[in-house]
Amino acid sequence: MYRKGQIVELGIVDLGDKDQCFGRLEDGMAVFVQGPAAVGDTVKAEVFKIKKNYLAARLREVVEPSPRRTDPVCPYFGVCGGCKWQHMDYAEQLRLKRKQVQDALEHIGGFKDIECAPCLPAPAQYGYRNKMDFSFTDLRYLTPDEIGTEPGQHAKPLDFALGFHAPGCYSKAIDIDRCDLSTPEMNIALATVRAFCLRHRDELPVYSTRTHTGELRNLVVRHGGNTGEFMVNLVTTTQNPTLMRELCAELEAALGDRLATFVNSTTSAKNTVAFGEREFVLRGPGHITDRLGDLTYRISPNSFFQTNTAQAETLYNQTLAAARPGPDDVVYDLFCGTGSIALFAAAHCGKVLGVELVESAVRDARENAGRNGVGNCTFLQLDLKDIRHIEDEMKAFGAPNIVITDPPRAGMHPKAVAMLRELAPPAIVYVSCNPASLARDGQLLCEGGLYRLASCQPIDLFPQTNHVESVARFEKAI
Repeated sequence: MYRKGQIVELGIVDLGDKDQCFGRLEDGMAVFVQGPAAVGDTVKAEVFKIKKNYLAARLREVVEPSPRRTDPVCPYFGVCGGCKWQHMDYAEQLRLKRKQVQDALEHIGGFKDIECAPCLPAPAQYGYRNKMDFSFTDLRYLTPDEIGTEPGQHAKPLDFALGFHAPGCYSKAIDIDRCDLSTPEMNIALATVRAFCLRHRDELPVYSTRTHTGELRNLVVRHGGNTGEFMVNLVTTTQNPTLMRELCAELEAALGDRLATFVNSTTSAKNTVAFGEREFVLRGPGHITDRLGDLTYRISPNSFFQTNTAQAETLYNQTLAAARPGPDDVVYDLFCGTGSIALFAAAHCGKVLGVELVESAVRDARENAGRNGVGNCTFLQLDLKDIRHIEDEMKAFGAPNIVITDPPRAGMHPKAVAMLRELAPPAIVYVSCNPASLARDGQLLCEGGLYRLASCQPIDLFPQTNHVESVARFEKAI
């Protein structure tokens, strides 16, 4: 009845996983459509996979646009994998983000009778990021318009790119001139570093993931949302002091006093993760600071800090509202990073134990506590899977009344969830950047009726993208 290459017309009624949308044909056949469709669109799509219960198709034309559709502002929209939702108005983005969390809790976690609150909006929809990570590659990703063009007719070299990886394509990158989620300083640094590296290609070849040779790996820029302090961190394989001093001078000329620090990080790793093993500071202190509420935080090149400063404060206030700490409570903050949540909670409880794996983050957390005059926080460097190694320290510190956990996107290791169940604090507040991980870990926490999910608040930290944060409160039921 259906064939590959066939064009079908249908209305889009919902979002699916992995950048897909969903609709049905007149005969009831389900169709998952890849591409930037919006709920309410009528589209034409080309079938490329036929299964018994559904078709997979690629968007080819928007026949009738949804009233929720809007024009993307970015010239790389549809190619870059970042801002996948620029074609939907902001109210629709918020609706869908709440729906993502609600659906994950119901369909993955098996939670019933729990209603997510409306997603809290961000004050700025563009230019809100305080960190950008640009990748160097020796294979430039070609846009659809460039494919088939003779090599000599390309405006940019084919063997150099500084930008973002296209979805699922980690050996190539789109060479971008600007990002609309960045601050102006970030885009100035991007242009300055690109021009410098192109002029010095013989001395600074791009690192190749195929041969594992070359120098240029990543450009990481960080901008204090409330302080204005700006960091440039160039990640290379080795250090070339002469060239780095020259680059520093060009960044100073382009950015002036806005450039607080320039760091050249080096790594011998064979992956493309922007994480330096050594840091060479060429300007400033090698770190920047930012403020959340009344607190000031030190942020080093490898440190985690929420990427939307304005919404980070909203997130932490919501975390405190969910935790409800009392003046004598003992709070554990797991995956504490640079101590941002721990320090937020410290003024409202007896004491806080922060646990974090990354050494530089723990160092920053201790520095942040001292900087802010917070004396009731203790920070430990530890992999949570090995938390039994500090049982004596935990007993000495005191059993927690509240545990706050803010794990990475993949969620918590099952051993860490089991440890939480053994600790059995009266309340667990789970701060999540991935609804699916929240749902899976939440289901494990609640096994056997030990805990119940009491509330869940989605928060938008990443406008124009499909990412959503949420704060969930679990209460001990037994």
